[in-house]
Amino acid sequence: MAEVERVCVIGGSPEPSSAATIRAAASGCDVVVAIDRGLDAALAAGVNIDLFCGDADSVSAEGASLVRAAEGDDASLFAVERYNPHKDFTDLSLVLRAVSERWGTPGLVCTCLAGGNPDHLLGVFGRLGGWDGSVELVEDSFAGRVLRDGGAWTISSHVGSRFSFIPLSSEVTVSEAGMRWELDHHRVELLSDLGISNVIERDGATITCHTGTLICWLFN
Repeated sequence: MAEVERVCVIGGSPEPSSAATIRAAASGCDVVVAIDRGLDAALAAGVNIDLFCGDADSVSAEGASLVRAAEGDDASLFAVERYNPHKDFTDLSLVLRAVSERWGTPGLVCTCLAGGNPDHLLGVFGRLGGWDGSVELVEDSFAGRVLRDGGAWTISSHVGSRFSFIPLSSEVTVSEAGMRWELDHHRVELLSDLGISNVIERDGATITCHTGTLICWLFN
């Protein structure tokens, strides 16, 4: 396989994104990975996967049948990394390890990760915040990024949209320009609500994370 630069991760959220959003997330990615019932979301969207990861405890009968076939007589369907349901780590932690072992630290484009339980969602943010490559979030109602240590996001064609960020490290230094409330190398503490509900006021608005790690969202 050629060098893998972007991996689409389709999560197993009980509230999956729409088929159109999943197809948009997978578009342009070199590899597609499904986590448990994320396989069903991929099938519904008509997206082929390259790797299935999980314990298959939440996959439909159709999806489970495909996983068994891929493990057996039809290995050409997709690769399978099956986990014991009595594991010590979340599926996403194990998936990130699987991606790293196979392809290093490519950029991640993640979908179907934002719905469901708040404890899982916070765990998702923690795991993605520790990924060394770029991270994009693609969901029905928002797009997002994880930014760290000099990373920036320039936003076009979204004047009037709501924008938020939350620090994921003990302290971040952040600048925001082209928004209703702007910041200039401002220090913000872990999980501070300072960055919630800003508004894009200029095309080409930018958020820059000078130090630390933050997650940010652009709402449709």
